[in-house]
Amino acid sequence: MDELTIPRPDDWHLHLRDGPLLQAVVGYSAAHFGRAIIMPNLRPPVTTVEQAAAYRERILAALPPGSDFTPLMTLYLTAQTTPQEIEQAAASGFVQAVKLYPAGATTHSEAGVHDLRACDETLAAMAELGLPLLVHGEENAAELDIFEREQVFIERTLLPAMARHRRLKVVLEHVTSAEGARLVTGNEANLAGTFTPQHLLYNRNALLSGGLRPHLYCMPILKREADRVALLEAATSGHPRVFLGTDSAPHPRGAKESACGCAGCFSAPWALALYAEAFDSVGALGHFEAFASRNGPEFYGLPVSGQTLTLRRQVESVPEFYGAGDESGDACIVPLRAGGEVAWSVVTRQ
Repeated sequence: MDELTIPRPDDWHLHLRDGPLLQAVVGYSAAHFGRAIIMPNLRPPVTTVEQAAAYRERILAALPPGSDFTPLMTLYLTAQTTPQEIEQAAASGFVQAVKLYPAGATTHSEAGVHDLRACDETLAAMAELGLPLLVHGEENAAELDIFEREQVFIERTLLPAMARHRRLKVVLEHVTSAEGARLVTGNEANLAGTFTPQHLLYNRNALLSGGLRPHLYCMPILKREADRVALLEAATSGHPRVFLGTDSAPHPRGAKESACGCAGCFSAPWALALYAEAFDSVGALGHFEAFASRNGPEFYGLPVSGQTLTLRRQVESVPEFYGAGDESGDACIVPLRAGGEVAWSVVTRQ
């Protein structure tokens, strides 16, 4: 199979940042994806419907002329998030979910949740109103091995919360472990999982062997080869509740290549090509349409796009960086696989 024509995909996990970074990156997602779930971990975080509405307007204003990209907004869950705010979110028409960041687990998560049980009243309101909980699934404790944080979170926090709130829809985002892959491809009808291109294509050797490669550093961190294989098997399985979520997360080059570099991989311009590579590597292109275009809308109760997008087996070179100005400026962003090649290309969109 050398060409794929599929309904226009959506990105169910995307960071657009704000200000100059938003202006620099939003067009790359809008070029390929029809909709995207927008992460709320700004500074300050997007914790109210009013703040989400304002952020949505800034995104729309930053889009290229003529773009029909639709941002789907989220609220940042805190211990202060009230059921009343959830009611407003569900009635807004533009807030699609609420995001859980365990406090201190990743970029701009300082305002996150220390104990999810403190949010049970709010989670109950979400379950009642059908508003999904999107989960950064890592237990953040100093004594834990960083490579085991997802597994521990599943055992200590996620499964107990799902048992307390059986009707709550949950997305375990950027699944990175074999345990997570098994969970989201199980029989929990209200649980889905998203998978990133970096976790399907790379393991921790790519990050650490022969030198530290900061542009492969993300949270949750890349895991063992056995985990990558399990993720790829889950993502390409045709299971109806696994779908595309890039977790594309831009940072200025200087913030990545520093003494304490930021976590996040910027994949938006080449994400679909990288996903196609991953599926092609195991002969699973027949399941790519469901993963990229159908399973996500089905889980969120939204229509599949009436537009189409075509990918072709065609080698393209990935630039060393994106953005205006010089290579060290605040608008310089280094993409995933910078300076390399991808084996697939998006050639048309109708």
